Amino acid sequence: MEKTLTPADLRQFTGSETWYRHGLVRHILYTDGAQYVAEQGGAYWLLDEIVLAQKANRAVAGEPFQLWTLEVSKDRAALLTCEDGNGNPVFRKQIEYTDFPLDRIQLYLTDNTILLPSEY
Repeated sequence: MEKTLTPADLRQFTGSETWYRHGLVRHILYTDGAQYVAEQGGAYWLLDEIVLAQKANRAVAGEPFQLWTLEVSKDRAALLTCEDGNGNPVFRKQIEYTDFPLDRIQLYLTDNTILLPSEY
């Protein structure tokens, strides 16, 4: 499956009609926009990384508002970071390789829900 995901695609999401329950951590939900990223970008793994960090890292789980950023370099390595929304880093993970189609994406996690910034 060819991954087709553009920043313009993401701007169409301004709310969510459907809430999806994450399969690994059932109290975490995600929106239509996050589902679109996972589906079109082949990035269910990205949602998994965010969700699993809630279980594995107390500093992350203790933040009521989280800004998650995935930055993909030219060599297809990536850096996944979480900030508290005020620019303070909480979590960093180096990813050796990804075929994620965008150079950069941001997601929020708040109130146990993963969403695009445009859906906030």
